[in-house]
Amino acid sequence: MKTREIILGVSASIAIYKTCLLIRRLKDEGFNVTVVMTEKAKEFIQPLLFERLSQNKVYTEFFSKIDDYKIEHISLADKADLVLLAPATADLIGRIASGIADDLLTSLVMATKAKVWICPAMDENMYRNKIVQYNIKKLKSYGYKFIGPQKGKLASGKMGWGRLVEIETIVQKVKEYFL
Repeated sequence: MKTREIILGVSASIAIYKTCLLIRRLKDEGFNVTVVMTEKAKEFIQPLLFERLSQNKVYTEFFSKIDDYKIEHISLADKADLVLLAPATADLIGRIASGIADDLLTSLVMATKAKVWICPAMDENMYRNKIVQYNIKKLKSYGYKFIGPQKGKLASGKMGWGRLVEIETIVQKVKEYFL
């Protein structure tokens, strides 16, 4: 059986720490995970941690040194069986909904033929913002799938909607998709 390729897009949310467990769990289930981080995400976690957990190179720069003369956003888009964005900030969702491809991750999303799943993580006020809700509705109409968010304790300390859905829920949905 072919190993399924998951491109895991990571944006700058406090929920980024949960991505470590997500990588570990997806690897435990037999998926190959390649991480693509936004520049802002590197402010929270260094790529080295994701490299060690995924056992793959982590991609962070749109115009990086060429090692094998492949255009990275195209080669990553082509190898993906699923593009999973977790955590996905309001910024990332908005840029994708607007067709903005100004970094490696958004360019990859625009270039892939694979399904794109988005796991939002943000404060409740941001999540409930009419613009964010419009962007989510727009992306859903284009076939993007959203997993979560859920209600719970947020980074602000408040309770509300916007919390990244539980990692086991994401892993279960990924497994079901490939059955």
